[in-house]
Amino acid sequence: MATHSFQAPKGTRDFYPSDLAVRRHIERAWRSASIDCGFDEVEGPTFEHLELYTAKSGEGIVNELFSFRRAGGENDYALRPEFTPTLARMVAARAGSLPVPVKWFAIPNMYRAERPQRGRLREFVQWNIDTCGVEGAATDLDVIACAILALERLGLTPKDVQVRLSHRVAIAQMLGALGVSAEKSADAMTLLDRRDKLKPEEFAQRAEALGLGAGGVARFDLAARATQPLAEPIAKLAANIGISPEAFAALDEVRAAADRAGILEWCSVDVGIVRGLAYYTGTVFEIHEISGAERAVAGGGRYDGLVELFGGPKMPACGFGMGDVVLANVLRDRKLLPDDGSALLPRPDAFVISAGGELAENELPRLVMQLRRAGLHVRTSAKATRNVGKLLGDAGKARARFAVILGTELAEGSVALKNLDASSQELVALADLGERLISSR
Repeated sequence: MATHSFQAPKGTRDFYPSDLAVRRHIERAWRSASIDCGFDEVEGPTFEHLELYTAKSGEGIVNELFSFRRAGGENDYALRPEFTPTLARMVAARAGSLPVPVKWFAIPNMYRAERPQRGRLREFVQWNIDTCGVEGAATDLDVIACAILALERLGLTPKDVQVRLSHRVAIAQMLGALGVSAEKSADAMTLLDRRDKLKPEEFAQRAEALGLGAGGVARFDLAARATQPLAEPIAKLAANIGISPEAFAALDEVRAAADRAGILEWCSVDVGIVRGLAYYTGTVFEIHEISGAERAVAGGGRYDGLVELFGGPKMPACGFGMGDVVLANVLRDRKLLPDDGSALLPRPDAFVISAGGELAENELPRLVMQLRRAGLHVRTSAKATRNVGKLLGDAGKARARFAVILGTELAEGSVALKNLDASSQELVALADLGERLISSR
């Protein structure tokens, strides 16, 4: 029979035990930060009606999605590219009975039919944090603080990553002060969002199309690259661009909220951060590795009209998404992940070994099950060898804390317990073994 070698689809990943251990390590930081910040976990379907995504992002998003129609069916569906539309749909469906604020998180798989490249795959895991029902910069910073807490737990510091913040209202006011008409404001925001992807001459050409004079184009170019630590006065940023500080009043509120939350050192102002999606209404932000070598680790902001768009009441909302691909790249670059992910696998409490003899062979499976029922992580060998040295080597490879050796002492109700970390050994009564292992954790 002819055989065929299969590979995983391009842009997807196989997770062997050591690979999945790395992913679970990241997910544990996400989940623990979410719970500690008062968010409850939710989940939704892997695919939704295609219209859910086009209603939020426009028809242009269709080319980025894995979409399909069931044979003989009439409805178009798409694998979820993000979680926010699902969350907004879920909130809209039960808005009248949900406690306010709604604080939810999810860690689902996502899918995008795009060309795979560094930091961007066709299937990925994304952490989503969202708050609905409460207005104000303090809520926005509560969401951001949760992201920072997870990054701290993964070993990152403000010297590694920065939250680059802006505000859609402040940006609109700044654009007006620079001479951009209200009709061209949306185009100007799109241009700001794409500034890093355009060559300087193309950026200038598009800025001229906004109807600005030569001086206005130069100031617009300066604004597109205006950044400073959030801890510095916002008036300083306004002065550098040459506009009135009043244009950035909304950012002053963000700065005050970050100060109260104790996360100012993690944050900077970046006027060029507008987030491409038009549904953002207030604070917007991206989290970037400090050197700029990677794509954004996370991005989000305030989207006050989305729940209403999906049939719910008018409800303020704020949230972000953080993917595992770029974050893992940053952690590896900072040596915050082991070279071998096996080091992150759970360590067995005990590795049970038979030194030979009928009594030991008969007792081993019973003892293994008894210890597992006590809540211990226990492994044993499937090898037929009675070579204790080789079996102890297997126990070491499994990273077990202890080896339990069933030898001649078993006839007297005892076993040899070898501490594989300390290379020490003692006799322990079989009746006390479970309690001894539990107390040694």
